[in-house]
Amino acid sequence: MEYSLEQLIEAKRQIDSTLHKLNQTLKTLISKVSTSRYKSQITLVHRRVEAFSIALDLINRDITKYKS
Repeated sequence: MEYSLEQLIEAKRQIDSTLHKLNQTLKTLISKVSTSRYKSQITLVHRRVEAFSIALDLINRDITKYKS
């Protein structure tokens, strides 16, 4: 599926924002006194950060193709 440059830039902006929020959530969860209680939430956030990072890399790759 083809996306316009504007769509890619907006998607990148949204993913950047979500990644920032996820990283803040991760810091909060890790700073809890009993992190073992939050192990599943921490794992979930790690996986989401990885997935969004991959998506961001792919979007950046497509944006670079537009600019070439």
